[in-house]
Amino acid sequence: MHTKTFSRIRTTLLLALIMALPANALAQRVYLDISAAETRKISFAVPHFVNSALPGQIQKFGMDNADLLAKALKFHGIISIIPSSDYGGRQDADWRNFGADYVVLGRYNSTSTGINFEMRLMDVAGNVELMGKTYSGTMDQVTKMIYSYCDEVINALTGTPGIASTQIAFVSLEGNAKEVYITDILGLKRRQVTRHRNLVVSPRFVKNGTMLSYTSYHSGNPNLYITDLRQSKTTKAISRRKGMNFAPAWSPDGSRMILTLSMNGNPDLYMLDSQGNIIEQLTKGAGINVSPTWSPDGSRIVFVSDRTGKPNLYVMDLRNRRTQRITFQGTENAEPSWSPTEDLIAYSSLRNGVYQIYTVAPQEGAKPTPVTSDLSHHESPQWSPDGNQIIFSKRDGKLNRIYAIMKNGSEQRALFSFAGSHTYPQWTR
Repeated sequence: MHTKTFSRIRTTLLLALIMALPANALAQRVYLDISAAETRKISFAVPHFVNSALPGQIQKFGMDNADLLAKALKFHGIISIIPSSDYGGRQDADWRNFGADYVVLGRYNSTSTGINFEMRLMDVAGNVELMGKTYSGTMDQVTKMIYSYCDEVINALTGTPGIASTQIAFVSLEGNAKEVYITDILGLKRRQVTRHRNLVVSPRFVKNGTMLSYTSYHSGNPNLYITDLRQSKTTKAISRRKGMNFAPAWSPDGSRMILTLSMNGNPDLYMLDSQGNIIEQLTKGAGINVSPTWSPDGSRIVFVSDRTGKPNLYVMDLRNRRTQRITFQGTENAEPSWSPTEDLIAYSSLRNGVYQIYTVAPQEGAKPTPVTSDLSHHESPQWSPDGNQIIFSKRDGKLNRIYAIMKNGSEQRALFSFAGSHTYPQWTR
């Protein structure tokens, strides 16, 4: 049987299972293998939300927020959206006729303090409501409420929470300064974190995303700082050692970090506590050692070293300090990122003069898999919190932009249209 034919049959069976399952079973199962390039996406309709006080009138607020939910759902890569123009945006369309698997019906009403939403996920084949949620908040919290419902829908369909409510950090070059910003997934709410008017690099979220560390050159030395994102003015230096204080990898519980320090001449990896005190030196004089990242269980790290002459990836077992080289192809291999959900590492690899994104299992002899192939530089890959997507900095003309791609190499797209050149993306819940 041909591969394409088998894939279509498998997809049909999976979708049939979705329709046959009771509503309370949806949260316990993963219905679609989204890493399979030919899997059919789930078809959604998100008609205009209705004002409960004026049910016969469609208002811009209802149209805009239905569109926001549709964009957030589509962002996850497993959902296709039926354009509202196909059915006039009305909530009583013949959804079977339009090929919808699911429909979200939304209503809202204004209150003295803000807004109430009621959103219901409908199974078209079974003609039943699978999940209904209500939200109340201020007008400033509208986007947050829409994103929260999107994440609930994704969780209902896959058993894994969605990523609409997550944050992305990046460095933006505007003029002569590089500063750190954070934003939501659709780029609707951008926030400037640093104002050093100098060179800032390598932002790193800590644990649950409430803290952000970065290296800044504004004092003349590349020092490591950390800021509390809940209090925008609470920033402190946690490593001011002479030379590099660069690109920390925070442990999964946020209690420790592994940092590149060059205070003794050679750039080496050190383990520090969360206050910046050195616990242990992990590498010693074996080439330049940079870019560490932890495995999800905290037992290993992957890092970059040129100890054999060219930058390659090495895995260190923190339980016994044994180190193993895992990349052997490409002119340079750098900037590793460990998947939060599986034993897989994304990294940038220089192939034929172009940096491409690859993934590889963390073991010697594992075969690398290309994720990108177009003739632009792709650098600084980072996984999405659900492990399904990779973001990276891509050369786009004379500037760098933040792009995302599904881990199987599909759905590559630019995420934001902000001014400036953007590098060092980071993703957190």
